[in-house]
Formats: sequence, structure tokens, C-alpha cells
Amino acid sequence: MLPATALAGAILSRLPSDISLLGHALLLYFCLGLRSLREHTLPIHAALCGGDLPKARMLTGRIVSRDTAHEDASNLARAGAESLLENGNDAVFGTLFWFLLAGGPGALLFRLANTLDAMWGYRNERYNLFGRMAARVDDALNFVPARLTALTYLLLAPAGGQLRAWHCWRTRAPAWSSPNAGPVMASGAGALGIALGGAARYGGVLEDRPPLGIGPAAAPADILRAWQLVLRGVVLWLAAFACLALLVWGDACLNTAATCARRCGFTHAATGSTSPPVSIHGDIRWPRLHHLPGTVCRKPILRWCGRPAAITALSTCCRSRARRRPFRRCRACACIRA
Repeated sequence: MLPATALAGAILSRLPSDISLLGHALLLYFCLGLRSLREHTLPIHAALCGGDLPKARMLTGRIVSRDTAHEDASNLARAGAESLLENGNDAVFGTLFWFLLAGGPGALLFRLANTLDAMWGYRNERYNLFGRMAARVDDALNFVPARLTALTYLLLAPAGGQLRAWHCWRTRAPAWSSPNAGPVMASGAGALGIALGGAARYGGVLEDRPPLGIGPAAAPADILRAWQLVLRGVVLWLAAFACLALLVWGDACLNTAATCARRCGFTHAATGSTSPPVSIHGDIRWPRLHHLPGTVCRKPILRWCGRPAAITALSTCCRSRARRRPFRRCRACACIRA
């Protein structure tokens, strides 16, 4: 996990800012599992609604580790809903959380730890010692995202479901074996108003799991409801990220661009320009920049520094004929200044 993450971080840190941003976006694209989650769970809903129980058993067996060869429609719907709620955190919300904190390498580290835990993190004779490290790392990385995911399910519950989701989170989740899957599935089950958890067969052995949620047994339609809950949560998180970016980086990037322009020797063109001002952020208007008289244009200078809401205007990079100073990197951002 760590070598791959460190390599990705080292490569991205040495790339130009615009290419580095593209690399972060590509890592997030490959780490997010929202589309895969839909493609693996909604066919189960379709098979159950169509009465094709053998196909539903086969599809469910692809995404869960329990035995599904002899399960009925209710148990298959319960397994599908549990997988959707839990993997909504593992494949989507946890990835977005670590991307916000550490960019593409953070999302990659989280997904690698989560995948290794899914492969080896079992308490049995074969994997008990070998997979323990992967399970512990995944528990640590997933602690905060799991609680945020549970809170997301709670906030998006239908009218009257918030208190039920909170009750299930506080009373049912502590009894679950996983410290992170318990709050996520308990809150999601409470938000949907269905009963999850309970007995399930693993490797031919019937395991009596604690109950999660309050309400009737899961039905095929609850798989679709769980998917819609995850999808609404993604919209909520993206909206929150957009607001956070505007609050934290909007004014800072505008001030950084202004500082870079002053350090580079640019001035506002008071005369000799008929171009209208360019609107950058809200009511603030930034006039088009021009180089000073007596300078020689070399290359573009005022480039996007890689931060959200930064100025994206292009101007010309100039250095004085008399001083001939070399170009250096601006300390505040990736702009080149004389």
C-alpha cells in the first residue's frame, strides 16, 4: 500500500500544476466505485422483481461472502441492501473523504487498504494472522468516513426516519463485529425503516449476527431505495465540497493571484486599453493585465496556480532589459515570476 501511494504522490508532486490536477482527477476516477456499485446491485433488484431466483442468487454471490445457493428472495434482498449501504462508505464516501484530505494518493491509499481488508481481513484459520494488518489499517482509515457516512444516511432519511436512524446507530451498531460497518449499516437500515443483520450462513456454518435496523424484513424494492439513498448522499457531499472550496480557497486564491501580479511587475492599464474588465469572483472585477513599457515578453506567466477559484487569465511574462533577472517559481503558487 505505502510504496504505491508514495510513488503516486512523488510523481504528481513533480508534474506541472495543470498535469498534476489531471493526475489527481484520474486517480479519483479509478478509485471511486459508484458506477460499479450500481452495476452489481441493481441487477439483483431486477432479477428479484422478475422472479428469477437462481440469477439473483448468482449475482448476490458475486458481491457478498455469505452462502447464497439456498437463500430466498427476502434474504437476498437483505444481503443486497447491506452490501449497498456498507460499500457506499467503502467505495464512495470514504474515497471522497481521503481525496479531500490528501488528493489522489490519499484516495488510492484508502482503496488499497479497503481492498486488502476485503480479501484477507477474515477471522479464520487461514487469514487470522495474515490479514490482521490489513484489517487494522482499514479500520483506522475508515473510522471518520464511516461516521460521516452514517450521519449522511441519517440526514437523508425520510420524514420521521432521522430519529429511528439515530436510535439504531446508537443502540444496534455497538453489537456489530465491525466497528465501522456497524454504524453505517445500522444508520442506513434505520433511515430505510427495514430490518437488516440477523442470521446468515458463511462457509456452511450458520452465524447468528446482531440485528440492525427497525421495521419489516427487506424486500427487493429496498435494494433500489438503498441505492437512491447512496446517490443522494453523493450529491450532498459534492455540494458540501463545493461550498467548502469557495469558503476556504476562493478569496485566498484571488489574493494570491494579485500578489503574484504585483511581484511580477504588472500594473493595471489605466489608459491605452479598450478591453472591458473581466469578472473573476462575485462582485470583484479584475482589469486585464498589461506588461510595463520597456520590457520584453518571453512566455505566459499568470497561470492557474492549481487551487479552486483561482484566476485563470493569461498574460505575458516579461523581464527587464536592464536587469535580466532569471525566472523563478513564485512561493505562493505555481506562477513563474521574474
